[in-house]
Amino acid sequence: MTLALIEFLLGTSVSLVTSWVLVTRLERVGERFGLSEALLGVLAALAADAPEITSSVTALSQHQRTIGAGVVIGSNVFNLAVLLGLGALVSGFIALHRRVVVLGGVVAMLVALSCIATVTGLISDVAGLVLAGVVFSAYVAILGMRRQSLRRLPLPQRWRGWISFAVEEEELELEEAIRPRRGRPVDFLAAAGALVVVVIASMTMERSALTLGHHFHVADAVIGAIVLAGVTSLPNAVAAVHLAAKGRGAAALSTALNSNSLNVIVGLLIPGVFVGLARSSVPGSVTTWWYVGLTAVTLVLAFSSRGLRRWQGGLIVVGYLAFVVVLLSIA
Repeated sequence: MTLALIEFLLGTSVSLVTSWVLVTRLERVGERFGLSEALLGVLAALAADAPEITSSVTALSQHQRTIGAGVVIGSNVFNLAVLLGLGALVSGFIALHRRVVVLGGVVAMLVALSCIATVTGLISDVAGLVLAGVVFSAYVAILGMRRQSLRRLPLPQRWRGWISFAVEEEELELEEAIRPRRGRPVDFLAAAGALVVVVIASMTMERSALTLGHHFHVADAVIGAIVLAGVTSLPNAVAAVHLAAKGRGAAALSTALNSNSLNVIVGLLIPGVFVGLARSSVPGSVTTWWYVGLTAVTLVLAFSSRGLRRWQGGLIVVGYLAFVVVLLSIA
């Protein structure tokens, strides 16, 4: 057990450090290709999601489906609490444009609903992937459009104008928050090397956590949704709290919502199509419903106050702590 503990701690440390390298280098690569600020945010979220996605795919491929689903969905609950809840507690107030909340929030909720419909068996794995993939792909495509192109979308004029202003508001804030320097060839190599290290470290974390959990008779749902979900989401948490403390609300919101959507699509639904997802269980259902519910509560709070105040951030954190208590009591 001592060896498994050392492997877990070492894997966690290496994953955290290397994830930061991966995020910063990929942002520079994106800058070299002229990506917009919003698309750079999506790219950074995908890079920071590498630990939880790798841990989930590893668990699913080894038929540890409860752990695989738990890592992804539990990470999403953790992300909301730490990236936005703790961010609001640290900064006192995360200011947000309502259009930005609605644009990102609609996409996040549709992906979350696709997730719960798939996990509960209401729709097939393929249908869930198609639904979530189409919604998120359309969102990414809109973020990558120039203002002139947005004005030509086949939508009512009022909708086109609203979307154009929402994207512009997000772009303006993200430009100040995450604009990296232009990447060089060495950044390509550093990103590739960091990705390999993150994958290996995450596989080590998943294997050692499973060994430790079974030795101490910890339920798979707890191993995935609380332990692995927490440690694999720390790179995102550090980045988002930093942005929130600087007053960059849209960047923090984008990191949290895009990270959660990418977790579901890349870490759960895509591998689920090939290896299948776990059958619905009480702990799994609680985790999934909590993810959907906390997402909705967070978005309502952010929209109503044009941001998140300290007490609202505390409420989100309490929501996560309540999730931990409930899951531990039923697992």
